[in-house]
Amino acid sequence: MEGPRGWLVVCVLAISLASTVTQDVCRAPNGKDGVAGRPGRPGRPGLKGEQGEPGAPGIRTGIQGLKGDQGEPGPPGNPGKVGYPGPSGPLGTRGMPGIKGIKGNPGNIRDQPRPAFSAIRRNPPMGGNVVIFDTVITNQEGRYQNNSGRFVCAVPGYYYFTFQVVSKRDICLFIVFSSRGQVRRSLGFCDANSKGIFQVVSGGTVLHLQRGDQVWIEKDPSTGHIYQGSEADSVFSGFHALLCKMGVLLLSC
Repeated sequence: MEGPRGWLVVCVLAISLASTVTQDVCRAPNGKDGVAGRPGRPGRPGLKGEQGEPGAPGIRTGIQGLKGDQGEPGPPGNPGKVGYPGPSGPLGTRGMPGIKGIKGNPGNIRDQPRPAFSAIRRNPPMGGNVVIFDTVITNQEGRYQNNSGRFVCAVPGYYYFTFQVVSKRDICLFIVFSSRGQVRRSLGFCDANSKGIFQVVSGGTVLHLQRGDQVWIEKDPSTGHIYQGSEADSVFSGFHALLCKMGVLLLSC
């Protein structure tokens, strides 16, 4: 190669060779490995690792032993829930009569409730077959209802009822009572009056009533003509009766 380009290449090769020779001449030999140092101090505990997968079950190779002795009974458990009641058993035999008790103190008849009433007809409502005695004269214990004409029993026992009704025509009346929802007609009283004069039909009876029973007077629709005026009054009365030891019926009034 000739010219300036050839000299440039020669110079570069010369410089590279000189540098290589210089490095090989100036480099020190490699040193030997040093002696091992003393063991260091233990490091800090590391973090807990994650739980591994469960291992495969082991193979049972032992022989099953003999059954052990029965242990001591444990403490009693908590009581269970109460069961449903069973069916009633058969009726037992009748027991021996007990000893007669001590005689009680004598009662006072005046302390007992004694219902009694008496009412007359002045301005009763019209319509219906129940005879309403609207004006009260006596109503002890308040058991007579003057708006309905009915006596409602609150004290069980025997009662005496009576009525006197004025009429100028034919008339038939009945003492009616209801017991446990059943209506019963006790007695009927009739009077014929062809002359058109004042005439009184009356009647009465004794009834055995329970709490809630009712008693009233009822007229026959065709012959129930009751006089209504200021010249004469019709009256309906009733009261409780008491039965004494001797069997004599004593009226509570």
